[in-house]
Amino acid sequence: MNRGHRELLGPGQLVLNVHSRPGPAALRFERADGRRLLLRQGEQPLLLGRSVGAGCCPDFHLHRLDGYRSPLPPLRSADQRSSLNWTHQYTRWLEEADGTPLRDGRWELALRTGFPPGIWTEDFVREWPTGQLGLYCGGGWHGVLPLRRLSAPDAGRVKAYRKHAREGTLAPVLLWWVTFLDGFVILDGHDRAVAALAEGRTPESVVLSQVPDDQVWREAAERFTHDHEHRMRHLATRPAQQRAAMERGYAEMIASLPYAAEPTTVQPLPGGAPTWDALAARAMFQCPRD
Repeated sequence: MNRGHRELLGPGQLVLNVHSRPGPAALRFERADGRRLLLRQGEQPLLLGRSVGAGCCPDFHLHRLDGYRSPLPPLRSADQRSSLNWTHQYTRWLEEADGTPLRDGRWELALRTGFPPGIWTEDFVREWPTGQLGLYCGGGWHGVLPLRRLSAPDAGRVKAYRKHAREGTLAPVLLWWVTFLDGFVILDGHDRAVAALAEGRTPESVVLSQVPDDQVWREAAERFTHDHEHRMRHLATRPAQQRAAMERGYAEMIASLPYAAEPTTVQPLPGGAPTWDALAARAMFQCPRD
């Protein structure tokens, strides 16, 4: 693909404007009636999911299939010990790769070195191939979902990565923020995640998320500005300290608008529910105990 335009936000943060990938992404979610969900890479189904339960706290039951291909090349030990800017390096690799979530629009890639409690512990989905996510109870799921079976902490490749973790040279995991799951999907670095956790460390990560297009956020900014000006007129007689706090809040909100996460795109599933049901029946036949 042609190189996208980059908005540099900091040493470990940028926004990539993708302009040569129209239509559905190669790695995409598709939806059918009955709260059925499918993740596929090209034509390869990777995940079948369905929300079960009524009210605001449904459980999301999922079944993953083998066949996921990482969009990044294998990492060399020498690269991990170099001074690479991993956010920029992952961006270049994603631009050149097939099988990614990238489609036309703006995408943020940001290095994260810390996460709220629970994301990499109780909400890290270690079992394979099934899983269950509580998506909305208590404010959302906020976990990490692997797309392949995790290696054992004493596997040879993981042991090599554990040495990098102890040295502080382990490359970040690449995560994709999926808004309707309220959590992350691992795009690359399954073994690196296992290695970091085995060494008692939180995996450093580069997070990929879609952010609003220029026109979308400019229209939102205009709406917020109109509402803010209306509120300020009604606060004309309020203390200066209160008005200053309102102005600061407005400025912070406007500054964040271009980089607020956009809802993850979900396509209609061709063939609808019957196609999903056929895939689910085949998966259960292959893994009858699940």
